[in-house]
Amino acid sequence: MNAAMEVSGDLTSLGLVQAAAAIAAGEVTSVDLTQAVLAAIRTHAKALNAFLWLDEERALETAASLDKAPRSERGKLHGVPLAHKDMFYSKGRISTCGSRLREDFRPSYTATVIERLEGEGAFAIGGLNMAEFAMNATGHNEYFGHCRNPWNRDYCPGGSSSGSGAAVAARLVYASLGSDTGGSVRLPSSMCGVTGLKPTQTRVSRHGVMPLAFSADNVGPLARSAQDCARMLSVVAGADPRDTTSSSEPVPDYEEALDGDLRGLKVGVPENYFLDGVSPDIMRAFEEALKVLEGRGAVLRRVTIPEMDAVVAYCNLLSRVEGATIHAQWMRSRPQDYGVPLNSRLYANLAVPAAAYVEALSRRGPVLRSVCRAVFTEVDVFVAPTIRIQVPTLAATDIAAGTGNAMDVFSPMSLNAVSSNTRPMNYLGLPSLSAPCGFDDNGMPVGLQIQGRPFSEARLLKIADAFQRDTSHHRKVPPMITA
Repeated sequence: MNAAMEVSGDLTSLGLVQAAAAIAAGEVTSVDLTQAVLAAIRTHAKALNAFLWLDEERALETAASLDKAPRSERGKLHGVPLAHKDMFYSKGRISTCGSRLREDFRPSYTATVIERLEGEGAFAIGGLNMAEFAMNATGHNEYFGHCRNPWNRDYCPGGSSSGSGAAVAARLVYASLGSDTGGSVRLPSSMCGVTGLKPTQTRVSRHGVMPLAFSADNVGPLARSAQDCARMLSVVAGADPRDTTSSSEPVPDYEEALDGDLRGLKVGVPENYFLDGVSPDIMRAFEEALKVLEGRGAVLRRVTIPEMDAVVAYCNLLSRVEGATIHAQWMRSRPQDYGVPLNSRLYANLAVPAAAYVEALSRRGPVLRSVCRAVFTEVDVFVAPTIRIQVPTLAATDIAAGTGNAMDVFSPMSLNAVSSNTRPMNYLGLPSLSAPCGFDDNGMPVGLQIQGRPFSEARLLKIADAFQRDTSHHRKVPPMITA
């Protein structure tokens, strides 16, 4: 059977690795794939508002050029069309960062991760919608319009990589890069039913990527499966002399680790914090996921995650102060060009005492060591729901309309409630992956979040891949796409 048609007759239903394999085998061309995704985008673009810009002519020209390349010069992603959160710089191409302030910005250089993807034959066809300057967990954007969740357009797609989650889930692109400072890869992955990975801090270069909070920013993939995320990470990970914070830790073969064997693997189930106040339907999906892992040979163990009060306090301090610092000049010169959600977050952060910020920075290493000693001497990974609550609606979380609350940690519709399980991993710098594990009572996706010790991305991907071998959540398609 033609490999390109094994999933369905629609080329957009192929996963990233399948699409690359079909091109390598000569069963489809890059032009075929590009025409297929462009047709899907034309069909669903207005309903989802996932794209901020699209360059169809250049996309088809690039695809045609790649189809002529000698086989000896073809890389791991040769000919596969992608699209990314609109904050990854590409020389001369628009990069709005989801903001009025940068609606016409064209960078003079290209992000390292984009260069690496292009070096393996992938190319970007457009820029994806995102929260303004990557600063909210729900995916609202007052200026460019809210991105919509393909499972139900009334619900949040997750932020801040909203367009990435929606476009991958809706089969408009094969994979996407997002950024994650407090959950911005994992939240849209969970809400839209795709797989997303926040790597270890420093694992992936941030050169040429719009910053939000330099102590917590990460670049990671969103894709249909763990295998697809493994392929993306294998391309973009590794040291970069243009990003002096990037790690020189060797990059393993992530795909080679995907053997489905979890026998003896110790999986921690937190006794504190991460399961506090979880919605009953989310808990049911989580418990079913645990049974699947056990069926694959994993051993479940209860574990207490120490220092969580400190982690929560410190991660909020770091991201808020650094965000205000990065935006300070524009906050003084162009305050009217920021949307209401950013105004509600940025300006208050200027009042945070310097001593509190320095304390959060200085305590980071000791807190991480304490967590690793207590947790990873007992288990190999620990798991939790990616989001404790049901996917909220856009209306219920609209700060600009006065129906959402960005700062109230006790509100079930606050940004803090949505991201309570994701933000701690950014302060700790630990790798964290979200994989689809079911649906809530409203029919919206639920995510399983897996985290491990630093640089254990291969293990996280191995677990997610094994889980996906025995489940079909990641293969389900939103009803609006199949209608």
